[in-house]
Amino acid sequence: MAYTMIVERDPESGWLVGSVVELPGCYTQAPDLPGLEHGIREAIAAYLGTADVDEPRAEFVGTWRVEAAA
Repeated sequence: MAYTMIVERDPESGWLVGSVVELPGCYTQAPDLPGLEHGIREAIAAYLGTADVDEPRAEFVGTWRVEAAA
C-alpha cells in the first residue's frame, strides 16, 4: 500500500519532519531526505503493527495553496 508523506522543515533545528496523511499521529524527523524516508517506513510499520484494521482511514486528495491577508 502507498501512503502520502507531507514534508516540512523545522525552523529551529533545520531538520525535515515527515507525517503520513492517512495515518494520524504517524510522523518522524531526520536531517535529510534519505533518513526521513527510512524513518517514515519504520514509523508506518510501527503504526500498522498497533492499528485497528477496521478503523476508517483518511484518503489523500491533494493540496491547495491559498493566499490570505495577514
